[in-house]
Amino acid sequence: MGYSVSRKFHKEDEDVSPDVEKLQSLLLALGRRSSLRDPIASMCEQLQFTPPQVHAILWLGQDGPLTMGELARRLGVTEKTVTGVVDRLERQGHLLRERSATDRRVVHCRLTEDGQSTWERLDRVVVHGMHQFLGILDAGDRKALFRILEKLLKRMGGASPTPRERTG
Repeated sequence: MGYSVSRKFHKEDEDVSPDVEKLQSLLLALGRRSSLRDPIASMCEQLQFTPPQVHAILWLGQDGPLTMGELARRLGVTEKTVTGVVDRLERQGHLLRERSATDRRVVHCRLTEDGQSTWERLDRVVVHGMHQFLGILDAGDRKALFRILEKLLKRMGGASPTPRERTG
């Protein structure tokens, strides 16, 4: 597959092509490590969720109510596809759709009490996985990883990350 890299992200006019294969190889090797994905995979099987359903719950739990369009963008799916995801989560009692009071064409999705509880369970699994993952690295390596990720976000025009506000 051929992918083109937007030049606006490059700090300088340097060819990163040789590093693409290395990054791809490293990311695939990380993805093959069952220890990094099994906790969420087993929870998904237990709760009978598809990956888009899990991601929808994670986004809604993290950021609160989102429009159908925004949820589709976050999931990387079409609005038609997100409708099916939302339909199933709504039938299972995890979320509600609400029309905007100011623009009836806009539909927001928000977690129900059960959905919030499911998000908290998923979030604990994610946090535990990140704890294990970061525990593999020493403090200097973690600092370097964070510096690189922050640099990527900044150069891609992303906002600076803020510490997550935990409830309870």
